[in-house]
Amino acid sequence: MAENDAERTEPATPKRLEEARRRGQIPRSRDLSTAAVMLAGGAGLYMMGGKLGGQLDGIMRNGLSLTREQALNEQYLLPALSSAGGQTLLACVPILGVIMLAALLAPLALGGWSFSAEALSPKFSRLNPGAGLKRMVSLRGLIELTKAFAKFALVGLVAVTVLRHNMAELLALGSEPVQIGIAHAASMTGSALLALSAVLGFIALIDVPYQLWQYHKELRMTREEVRQEHRESEGAPEIKQRIRSVQQMVAKRRMMQEVPKADVIITNPTHFAVALRYDESRMRAPIVVAKGADLIAARIRELAAENSVPLVEAPPLARALFRNVEVGGEIPSTLYVAVAQVLTYIFQLRTAKRPAPCRRPRRT
Repeated sequence: MAENDAERTEPATPKRLEEARRRGQIPRSRDLSTAAVMLAGGAGLYMMGGKLGGQLDGIMRNGLSLTREQALNEQYLLPALSSAGGQTLLACVPILGVIMLAALLAPLALGGWSFSAEALSPKFSRLNPGAGLKRMVSLRGLIELTKAFAKFALVGLVAVTVLRHNMAELLALGSEPVQIGIAHAASMTGSALLALSAVLGFIALIDVPYQLWQYHKELRMTREEVRQEHRESEGAPEIKQRIRSVQQMVAKRRMMQEVPKADVIITNPTHFAVALRYDESRMRAPIVVAKGADLIAARIRELAAENSVPLVEAPPLARALFRNVEVGGEIPSTLYVAVAQVLTYIFQLRTAKRPAPCRRPRRT
């Protein structure tokens, strides 16, 4: 049993997953990001490559059309170079923007964005040559090496196929006009990148489930770790027992403070005591303000005697109220008649005890 507890067979709890995310440990697939970036770059070149090539051709022609005097004049050359650089950057912004957007959005498909200061802190244990060699010869290292060779072979095969298929068009680029040749070359480059991105996308479809499985496998927990985390989140049994005792003590003290405000105490007569209060202007039905058994019932009776709260012995009614009504709750409709009879008797008795008003004798 101890050996089974030492094995990490339990899935990670939400708390462990949150702690791992705080450390910057989230699932990632390099193949997915690479495929997304290459797909965005290929699509951008395929759709906007001709326009970009024309703009770069115009910038190059303007740069090479400088006269000797202009090229040797620093006051003219530096602004010209700055202008050419700015125009080049603006021309490349659409494609660069698409590629950057793909690089930022690709992680959202798997693990989402995560910024962790702990992940940025230096870890000198990684400088240990022994640990590095151990990672290289581990099972995961061998799997990564196999994946790298497989990706190289597959991508290389597709690249050679694309080059052989477009060999005639590549050789014919030199005979085309510059503007048409640049646009044609950009279109061919975009097509080649789209073909390679399709291959990388297929690889990512295999790599993403593997990375998720590997991530959750590394975060697995032993049964003892799950029990320990549960104890930490719920609290130790001794602390919980102490909290419950304090809560019961506070509730009992508050309940006892309500006894002097009760209208009547219904008793068993010794085992149970239930205090009732009724205010016709504010309550739909009488409520139980305190109840107890044995010692608590005795204390309720003592407080009632000290504060002149009447006691009525009605064992069946006391038991029914004690078992069916919580403190602060209204009495059930099934007990309305019985409780009404008791309260009517108490109110009549209270009225009878009031001194009668003095009457002046009539004058004859």
